[in-house]
Amino acid sequence: MNSLSLILERDEDTEPLQFSVKRIVNAGYVGRDKSVVQAHIDELALEGVPAPKSVPLVFPVLSRSITTGKSLEVLGEKTNGEAEFVVLIQNGRIFIGVGSDHTDRELETVSISMSKQIHENVISKKIWELTEIVDHWDDLELRSWMKFNGSSEEILYQDAKLGTIISAKDLVDLVASRMKDTSLDGMVIFSGTIPIVTEKMAFGNYFRCELTDPIKDRVLICEYNIERLEYLRDE
Repeated sequence: MNSLSLILERDEDTEPLQFSVKRIVNAGYVGRDKSVVQAHIDELALEGVPAPKSVPLVFPVLSRSITTGKSLEVLGEKTNGEAEFVVLIQNGRIFIGVGSDHTDRELETVSISMSKQIHENVISKKIWELTEIVDHWDDLELRSWMKFNGSSEEILYQDAKLGTIISAKDLVDLVASRMKDTSLDGMVIFSGTIPIVTEKMAFGNYFRCELTDPIKDRVLICEYNIERLEYLRDE
């Protein structure tokens, strides 16, 4: 069983937390505003991704496909991250992290679900307990940045409050409603993403996403370099 060594950040202190990953679910098209959901569908359509039959989507991901690492190996030229909040459920407690379900956009034109299996999902090392933030959930801010061609300059890529997408509680209820059994212990759920703020979808060599709590003045960070496997010569 895959295990994540995390740090639970609380109001007064921090403590190590070992999380045993039993299942991973990715969600998609989770905006509360249907027009925003359609805008994301349109963004993906420009890359050849077919529109879903219904929204929101949920689909399983291999339970070993998650990391807190700082480097991600990829094969394709058209891959990128997506800023998402992450729900982790263990022993009846719900924790929140920030992460990215790095996606191969070329493979996504064939199968959305398969495009999420080829790379690991990346999650922040630090997490919060939902009970400490649930009363101001909609005010939390989700952002991402990218770097291109080895540049040190970060470009803002996504920026929205969590009030624009599905809440953690509703996300858990959604996944529970789709389960064949009732077990959510050891479940990790990636929320689905927010719209981009650039003119079009971009592909870089570095991705960073943050979940900021302006009320408690703290932030969760997930960042990684994107290493394309291109060390072999063509025949």
